[in-house]
Amino acid sequence: MSRTFVVGDIHGCYDELQDLLNKINLTEDDILISVGDIVDRGMKSKEVYQFFRDRPNSYVVMGNHEKKHLKGILSYSQEIVRLQFGDLYDEFIDWINRLPYYIETTDAIIVHASLEHDKQLTEQKNNVLCGTESGEKYLSKKYSEKKSWRDYYKGTKSVIYGHRVVGTSPKIKNNTYGIDTGASHGGYLTALELGSYYFFQVKSGISRTIKQDHYQVSVLKTKNWKTMTFASIKKQLKKYEQIENEEVKEYLNEIKHWSEKLKQLYPELFIEIYKIFCKMEKDNFNYSSLLLSDELNLLLTKFKKRRLSARDMIDVYDSPEKIEMLKNFIMQQMNLAINKF
Repeated sequence: MSRTFVVGDIHGCYDELQDLLNKINLTEDDILISVGDIVDRGMKSKEVYQFFRDRPNSYVVMGNHEKKHLKGILSYSQEIVRLQFGDLYDEFIDWINRLPYYIETTDAIIVHASLEHDKQLTEQKNNVLCGTESGEKYLSKKYSEKKSWRDYYKGTKSVIYGHRVVGTSPKIKNNTYGIDTGASHGGYLTALELGSYYFFQVKSGISRTIKQDHYQVSVLKTKNWKTMTFASIKKQLKKYEQIENEEVKEYLNEIKHWSEKLKQLYPELFIEIYKIFCKMEKDNFNYSSLLLSDELNLLLTKFKKRRLSARDMIDVYDSPEKIEMLKNFIMQQMNLAINKF
């Protein structure tokens, strides 16, 4: 006869997951359900994903960390996972897009984070079930600081959830079971067997948790600095200025000097583009014969109205990529002028 196990937040702790499954002697016929947050933080998010993707009778509910990947809200943990997944990342996104927000069995309801005690399961909000920031804010308005949905739950079906680390042991209250016991923080990975409601745990190895500084430069190099506005680049540099890693500091200094050097080109580029527009006007040039970018068309319109200023160019060409485009246009016009002689 098959058994059903619900496992708490794994967060990339693949080795602990395998240790736990060996401890409960999981068979091929047994059903394994994850409360979500199978990725981020731990060293082997990709391996955890592949395990649940490939094993029959295995299910995962949507957690807030899966939701972050799905929505493209990538902090360090998510950016590291994207690097680890490599070419598999798009497949992973497609897979999590099909995850349910809850799983209901004959005697239990499995969600990642929370549910509203006074609503039917089909009426629950997805952001509440999976514990997104908006869902958490919604619940904080509904329940007082000293109370939660667990305090009011009176359903006959057990609710199994994760999301919040409840300590080193599961938290049981009003037929609800919190089983996130901090595997990715050096705590325990917990599984609950439905029916018997026995708990199984394995200790997490802190050495297996992710060392983010090892990935910091790699993550920073994946950022598309060329397409960022200079304001965004400045904000990013400010965000990471407290990092003590020398390699990171060196890389960020390179980005800073590179962006500052590009911004120093504004006066020279303004003079050159103004000269080109003046020459075109003097030669009665047919502007419509040029396939100009939206940025150049905006500057040209200002020029025709005698309103073009250096400030306009700074506002319009506000990223490294756009400055490179302007430089290429100026060089192209200069070469055309030279070829006429």
